[in-house]
Amino acid sequence: MKKKLKKSSKIGLFIGVCLAFSGFYSSSQELKKGTIDRKSLVQRHNIKLTDANNPGPSQVGNGDFAYGFDITGMQTLRANFATMANWGWHSTTPPIDPTSFKKTEKETNGRMVAYELANPEQPELSKWLEQNPHKFNLGRIGLWLKKDDVGEIGAADIEEAVQYFDLWTGTAESSFKIDGQSVKVFTVGDPEKDIVAFRVESPLIQQGKLGVFIEFPYASLQYFSTGSDFESIEKHTTALVSAGKNLAVFNRKLDNTTYQVACSWTGNGSFSKERAHKYSLSPYASSDAAEYVFSFAPSEIKYKLPAFASVKGNSAGYWPSFWKSGGAIDLSKSTDKRWFELERRIVLSQYLMKINASGKYPPQETGLVSNSWYGRFHYEMIWWNQAHFALWNRWPLLHESLRVYEDDLESAIERAKMQGYKGARFAKCTGPDGREWPHPIHAFLVWQQPHPIFFADLDYRAHPNQKTLKKWSRIVEHSADFLASYAQLDSSQNRYDLGTPISFVPENNDYYKDKNPTFELAYWRYGLKTAQQLRKKLGQAEKPIWNNVYNNLAPLPIKNGLYEQWENVEDMWGKFNFEHPALLGAFGMLPGYGVDTMVMERTYQQVQSTWKYNTCWGWDFPLVAMTAARLGHPADAVDMLLHDSPKNSFDAHAMVGGGNPYPYIPTNGALLYAVAMMCAGWDGSPQIDNPGFPANGSWVVKWENLKRAP
Repeated sequence: MKKKLKKSSKIGLFIGVCLAFSGFYSSSQELKKGTIDRKSLVQRHNIKLTDANNPGPSQVGNGDFAYGFDITGMQTLRANFATMANWGWHSTTPPIDPTSFKKTEKETNGRMVAYELANPEQPELSKWLEQNPHKFNLGRIGLWLKKDDVGEIGAADIEEAVQYFDLWTGTAESSFKIDGQSVKVFTVGDPEKDIVAFRVESPLIQQGKLGVFIEFPYASLQYFSTGSDFESIEKHTTALVSAGKNLAVFNRKLDNTTYQVACSWTGNGSFSKERAHKYSLSPYASSDAAEYVFSFAPSEIKYKLPAFASVKGNSAGYWPSFWKSGGAIDLSKSTDKRWFELERRIVLSQYLMKINASGKYPPQETGLVSNSWYGRFHYEMIWWNQAHFALWNRWPLLHESLRVYEDDLESAIERAKMQGYKGARFAKCTGPDGREWPHPIHAFLVWQQPHPIFFADLDYRAHPNQKTLKKWSRIVEHSADFLASYAQLDSSQNRYDLGTPISFVPENNDYYKDKNPTFELAYWRYGLKTAQQLRKKLGQAEKPIWNNVYNNLAPLPIKNGLYEQWENVEDMWGKFNFEHPALLGAFGMLPGYGVDTMVMERTYQQVQSTWKYNTCWGWDFPLVAMTAARLGHPADAVDMLLHDSPKNSFDAHAMVGGGNPYPYIPTNGALLYAVAMMCAGWDGSPQIDNPGFPANGSWVVKWENLKRAP
């Protein structure tokens, strides 16, 4: 049951009014970088697991590659834990040429416009475009146990299991017993190469009873999955191209997708094929320890595989440098008993987002853990997954994936042109090919369109020079041109509308009837105004059309003194008070262009009184927290970050559940953005320490090297 938060105070209203004005302020609580003992901060949240049935995997990886493992330190018990890479994409053979797909025309502002919608005349191709490309599991690596013959180990075989994960070095140590005999597994990942390495210690090795297997699946075409199909053995091939002493190299082929896997091990062991696509490594070592290294690559692996000690050393060298980079928040002097849990979520979220969201492409909503929506990323989720890197001063982890805006710009320009708009209309849900899959929400969603302008502004704040402006100039120009072109002139009211067909943030409106959503109107204003400011900084003249649309855009819709999700929504507070409370984002995630803070204050209180928070998604809680902070309700902001909804539950790994998809990493990214903003403030924030935290002494917040939010 959701907690009803207190009504506004006069002080809260006063602060809310003050926040309408822009300005800059540096909190005195900011510490000189290096003041916080980051090793102690991080290691007090090292992970300890004792439950073999923990829903999510532990992970090692580098942002483009991740290996998820269970309590044994491998994928021994859990075939649903995956090995994934940003290059690991697969497509089945299309039924016909995909370029022959026929788009569907819908009436739009008095003209017919072609949209990427499923075509009933091309059902097989429509389905193929939905499912392809998709990410897949590169391979399962686990322990085998020999009793009468080689067999898989089940949870019933595992006794006294304990796994410790040291965040400071990126090393997992898993200890357990099998048949009363001890087993210890060390698991590490390389910070640069797509390598996972293990050291296994047990008397069972010397007895020839314990070894390692690798098994390769076909790609899964399930909506939500691990990207694994272990049943369709005839659909793919595994060719052993090299098997020398202590080395095996596999060439993998799934339709037109190929990749290579190499593995090396210590000891005078043997190597054997158990069945199609499954191989066992039997060390038969003279000692009770053996080491294994597995390397994955989209092409031939030309380097010599490193030893386990080398991979472990690389990990132990990288992770302290990661933790010492960027920002840090220390809550340990707080008297509020929840400080440890909030700090735990902050620390573990940083690790998860480095592993899953700092690579070549924006992450899918489940990162490199499993597949959601076939593994494709959502352009609207780029903000929630990755904007936090900017506030945490970790641009090296962000700039690589932002190249999708440049990579997909030409196709976005073509999409806009085909639909009769100027500028560039970016896709909603796509993969490395930039192609949209046919779906009404994908066709009509628009709140992702101002994102590149937001990121350009974040980049310029961090790197205020002409090089930054020039880098983003063309993307910003085309994005703002689309914003201005997309707005529909209603000559009867002398205003510009965001009209049909359109899908709003909550994705529960009537695409062909509803118009003028609050959040999107505010974001359009932000996008047009910010693009104009960036243009002027570049020494270019303002674009009159941008100003015209900005000045004449429809006002944020109000009914009975409250903002509503969209104009003339029916029974807003009884029928549509579920999932995303996006209207609050106009003055939370966004700085509030076009927002009346008094109306937003009343709306915020109405949301807190009536919203069905158990239906929300994980990023909604930080979204509301940001609004609470801007309105001068810091206690509410903290409460929202720690809300007890199942959709805001952070498990032992800080992975967020509450239903599909799991894990839902936009929650982690949103938490990091919100808490950085609550510490460092935002444009126009009140001149007090840590404006998003209560000032009553219950929260003692120390932080360093964070950036202010817009």
